[in-house]
Amino acid sequence: MPEFIVPIIIAVVLLIILIRCIRVVPQARACVIERLGAYSTTWGVGLHFKLPFIERIARTVSLKEQVVDFPPQPVITKDNVTMQIDTVIYFEITDPKLYTYGVEHPLTAIENLTATTLRNIVGELELDQCLTSRDIINTKIRTILDEATDPWGIKVNRVELKNIMPPKEIQNAMERQMKAERERREAILQAEGEKKSAILIAEGEKESAILRADAKKQAAILEAEGQAEAILKVQEATAESIRRLNAAMPSEPVIKLRALEAFTAAADGKATKIIIPSEIQSLAGLAASFKELIADDAPAEPEKKK
Repeated sequence: MPEFIVPIIIAVVLLIILIRCIRVVPQARACVIERLGAYSTTWGVGLHFKLPFIERIARTVSLKEQVVDFPPQPVITKDNVTMQIDTVIYFEITDPKLYTYGVEHPLTAIENLTATTLRNIVGELELDQCLTSRDIINTKIRTILDEATDPWGIKVNRVELKNIMPPKEIQNAMERQMKAERERREAILQAEGEKKSAILIAEGEKESAILRADAKKQAAILEAEGQAEAILKVQEATAESIRRLNAAMPSEPVIKLRALEAFTAAADGKATKIIIPSEIQSLAGLAASFKELIADDAPAEPEKKK
């Protein structure tokens, strides 16, 4: 082998080693560096160089918020109902060093801690409270987990109860109860609708009766006003005729003849008894005599031939 090849090989090997010791840490990542087996430093975002054969990258940690969905856990409530509850944890790593050296398996530790905490909290509640108090349970679990995982360099941001699955018979009973409640609400709504309908009908009939009474009242008022106006017109005409008669200054015989005409109109066959003053009686006799005289002076009609 030529002598110049050995230095070239050594140079290539050194170059490869140097290149492998150059690392670029991307955004939202962190690298924990150990030197001779002990913790040395934590690399952030940027270009870094580690000493070959002396330093090594112990763990690369993601600083993004992470989501872990744990499988359902059996939980017993205060009223001795066993149900399955699965949880979702939202957390992020705040200290890569503590995360690397704090606990051996962080996710397994969080899962077990979540299960035990959930059992402790739900064990103090009844079934109905568990179904209606999710926010309270979530807040309590998050507080406890955040305090417990703080030495591990983990911050728990949010905890959600994904599913609460009671036993099948409990679900059937809840469905029957829900159905009965809906039927009760339907009956109440129907009764309220019928009540409102009856009230509206009664109010309509009341308003109609009031309008009819007002119409009759107005008609009676108009009729009375018409009759009063007619009577007033008649009285005015009578007064006008009397005024004109007084203005004409009629003689006594004319007045008596007018009185006779009035009594003649009064005795149109409907009256059963009429009292006539003596002056009018004499005048009536005079008129009858005058009528007979006129009849005697008239020429007799020729007799018809048989």
